[in-house]
Amino acid sequence: MQQTLFLASTSPRRFELLSSLDIPFDVLHINVPEIKSPNELPETYVQRLSRDKAIAGIEMTIGKRIVIGADTIGVLDDLVLEKPRDESDAILMLKQLSGRTHTVLTGLTVATETKSITDVIKAEVTFRKLSEEEIIKYVATKEPLDKAGSYGIQGRGGAFVKSINGNYQAIIGLPLAHLIEMLSDIK
Repeated sequence: MQQTLFLASTSPRRFELLSSLDIPFDVLHINVPEIKSPNELPETYVQRLSRDKAIAGIEMTIGKRIVIGADTIGVLDDLVLEKPRDESDAILMLKQLSGRTHTVLTGLTVATETKSITDVIKAEVTFRKLSEEEIIKYVATKEPLDKAGSYGIQGRGGAFVKSINGNYQAIIGLPLAHLIEMLSDIK
């Protein structure tokens, strides 16, 4: 009996990346509280969120199945950069990132009913210096409002990126090479 694959995420970027593998899958709408504990390290936090999403997906499905959970955050000076609350929060984040290097962490979990594998994939991203005018103009496009760190490297926000060190797809939210290895390991 073939296992059914589920993606516990409604992210259009994760959907697009996973679709590129030509593996049939279904999307699960998972609502997991994204609240960081006061002393929780960013790596631990993003791992926990990806695991919580995958486990919630296992609990809401039946049959022989594999659920993929993922979460992505930015980290600058130990400050976790998640999705902005609003436009002013996005502007503030982009001002903080301007001319600096930050870390992007994607927590990735692959789970079955009996076991799960969790990993964190990192990338370092360096922004060029941004003017206030271009930040405001970019935020007005609404592109950054649903993205960790308030930018989309695969969209207009890619023009801010001077360099990356690490996995490009981890910045988008679903590092496929790692995912393929994890899917192979869990079977």
